[in-house]
Amino acid sequence: MADEFRIDKTKTALVVIDLQVGITGMATAPHDSASVIKNASRLVDAFRRNSMPVVLVHVNASQAEMLRPEADEPMGFTGERPKNWADFVPEMAPNEDDIVITKKQWGAFYGTGLDLQLRRRGISTIVLCGIATNYGVESTARVAYEYGYRQVFAEDATAARSEEAHRVTMDNVFKRIGMVRKTDDILAAIKPE
Repeated sequence: MADEFRIDKTKTALVVIDLQVGITGMATAPHDSASVIKNASRLVDAFRRNSMPVVLVHVNASQAEMLRPEADEPMGFTGERPKNWADFVPEMAPNEDDIVITKKQWGAFYGTGLDLQLRRRGISTIVLCGIATNYGVESTARVAYEYGYRQVFAEDATAARSEEAHRVTMDNVFKRIGMVRKTDDILAAIKPE
């Protein structure tokens, strides 16, 4: 039987991936973007109330900075993006204590100061959520695993382009490198004593 789920408030940060205008406008499953934003917002509010670090990550690469791998089905953006494409949705507006990370690729660690920011604050556990489960969130989670972070995945504050993609990552990757929990379970674990 598993031990009671606990979160050490002094060593845990919330990392929110790509809840920005240009990404949350896409259709997602099994949770729609509005539900993901609502649950992520609940986590952000609780972490802030408990003086726990909140990391807001967004992707913002110019045409010149975008990765262009040789691939059968390369992901990329064509044409001009709206000026507000990389802006955080209003519910994720950073406050002065938040850590804002701008990435140029899927994962939030590579080419950013995320690991340094977390380690300087004594963080050993991260709670991850955002869009898309199998791209930005998974890429970040795999590196966090390699760096030795304890991880908690907010299943209902995360979504992909399809339910199948979400489930494959949750069931076959996240359960092997961390703990998958619902937003309510995470909130209960950090409530004030």
